[in-house]
Amino acid sequence: MDATDGDLIPVVDYARASVDKRKDEHSVRNQQTTNTQTAKRLGCRIVARFSDNDKSAAKEDLVRDGFEAMLRVLRTGHLEDGTPVSGCIVVHDDRLIRKAGDYERFVDALTYREGRVYADQRGFMDLYSENVENMGLMGAVASRIEIKKMRRRMRQHHSDNAREGKPLQGPRPFGWQKDGVTLDPAESALLRQAAERFIAGGSINSICRDWLKKGVKTSRGNEWTSRTLTVALKKPRLCGWRILNGEIVRDDDGNPIVGAWDSIITPEQWQAIQAIFAERSGKQIGPDGVLLGNLQRDHREHQYLLTATLRCGVILPDGAMCNHKLRAGFQKKMGRHRYFCQAPSNGGCGKLARRGDLIDEFVSEAVLAKLEQRSTVEIKEVGPWPKKRELAEKVEQFNELRARFAKRKITNSLFFEEIERLEPDIAKLRAEAEKYELESARAKRDLTEIRRRWYSETDDDRLDLSQKRAYIREALHAVIVHPAGKGHGKRFDPDLLEPIWRED
Repeated sequence: MDATDGDLIPVVDYARASVDKRKDEHSVRNQQTTNTQTAKRLGCRIVARFSDNDKSAAKEDLVRDGFEAMLRVLRTGHLEDGTPVSGCIVVHDDRLIRKAGDYERFVDALTYREGRVYADQRGFMDLYSENVENMGLMGAVASRIEIKKMRRRMRQHHSDNAREGKPLQGPRPFGWQKDGVTLDPAESALLRQAAERFIAGGSINSICRDWLKKGVKTSRGNEWTSRTLTVALKKPRLCGWRILNGEIVRDDDGNPIVGAWDSIITPEQWQAIQAIFAERSGKQIGPDGVLLGNLQRDHREHQYLLTATLRCGVILPDGAMCNHKLRAGFQKKMGRHRYFCQAPSNGGCGKLARRGDLIDEFVSEAVLAKLEQRSTVEIKEVGPWPKKRELAEKVEQFNELRARFAKRKITNSLFFEEIERLEPDIAKLRAEAEKYELESARAKRDLTEIRRRWYSETDDDRLDLSQKRAYIREALHAVIVHPAGKGHGKRFDPDLLEPIWRED
């Protein structure tokens, strides 16, 4: 007589694939088919399936959502709809666990109550037996050791290939043919011209615009962007060098190992390109490649007034304050934004959230009041920066050196020697200029007009979000948002906001 569903043991099954290059979950489906056959053979019925596709079980910082959900079900002994669960089926242990810690958690969840079953293709296993549990832990440890060996062999393989100058495997690099060794005449010429043009002072954006007009595509058929061209020019492959883990591969004498592929530019040209990128790091770049000064600390576009200013004031169990920067998000149903502390997985405590528009209004008024107190300071007359001509002369020398180097009119050693001398002087002068301009702007501004411009919606000189944030940064270190105690409800309480003012 065939068994009815009531006679079968209700179990869940678990399937996992470390890598799914086809992105079609074929390995997971094959495992689930095998689990179904195993369940039928052993007198079980699968009431729920859990899986993790394209996820390793060995990485320390990787969360397997399917595995975690299955542990919760096994511990409670039922699904959300109340369906009882009395065990688990997998194809093999290594699909379930790769770390001893995960095996212990799984055994704890499954054996939380008596009578649970666990099975793989070979049949049932008694996880209530101490010996079997120890064998499982030993298997997890052995699996972990084997994974480390595989990773070590792979790292050694890559290192050996790098030291032998072998090219990296992967998509065809722009500038070379499919073998990754022989130059593509048209593409390599374009890259060489781009490198020389960049060294001579051309901008990445202008090169990209020209390539777009000519219909030049990447090796994958995409249009060039400033980012993709920057990445291409930063690769040491251009000059025949090899990189591994972000570092130039060198021989025992410290010399760069030359790869087995044809180079497009000289090592000196590649080094010049990297020097230019380094000099531009953290700077505002105009569309013509001209440096416009350092990026402000708040150079990224913000959507909300007080992100990076508000801090979580929740007191943690150890007595310390959370102090995590509050994030902001828009609530469609409420038609407004809120500030909140992120979950512990993102560094916060996840225990605080506040209505954003009311906090913005309170902090705005507090900052305006503080600035208006300072408006009694007499407006000063500040003349032009005295070192402006010195900076212009050094920048002119710098550009002239690059132009002469691009035309091979000076030696490599002289170029790099002079660049190393000029760059620190230029950076120092630019920093002084920015500080002077800031002091000049502060001295000349009329603080009595800030309130009007702050709330204006029509005036041409109204303050935009970045300007408001600049005033807030000038006045405040931070604003601590303390949690509301019992009895506060949803009422906005400004006493729970603690501004930390900068010294006048």
